[in-house]
Amino acid sequence: MLTSDLLHPSILRALANTGHGDKILITDGNYPLDSDVNENTEKIYLALKPDLPTVTDVLETLNTQINFEKAEVMTPGPGEQPKIYAEFKKILTVDDLSKLGRQEFYDECKNATNLKLGINTGETRTYANILLTVGVR
Repeated sequence: MLTSDLLHPSILRALANTGHGDKILITDGNYPLDSDVNENTEKIYLALKPDLPTVTDVLETLNTQINFEKAEVMTPGPGEQPKIYAEFKKILTVDDLSKLGRQEFYDECKNATNLKLGINTGETRTYANILLTVGVR
């Protein structure tokens, strides 16, 4: 029996197949995961109902299993930033998040041949998408 926080076998397998510099995407329930990632990305649909699980639930769990060296977020543009960004920073203990415009974020996810895993959640907050780069130990 596994004793870690992460029990999902497909996510565990995908994490085991990632290396330094590979990317993992965690999306809100609005993200078009089927069409806006490359064809080699393993897609996992975790949404059970609205806000179950949330992006931050998944991020907290993945953060106990693997190291991340960079985090990129989809931003609505100038002005007030989504409140979830503060939660991302707290979980990842990073000073800043790299901000990409909506279309730039979609393009990055489609074109990144090293995007190994995409996880769609039940998150209902908008702009709650995060693209993570795997770091070293």
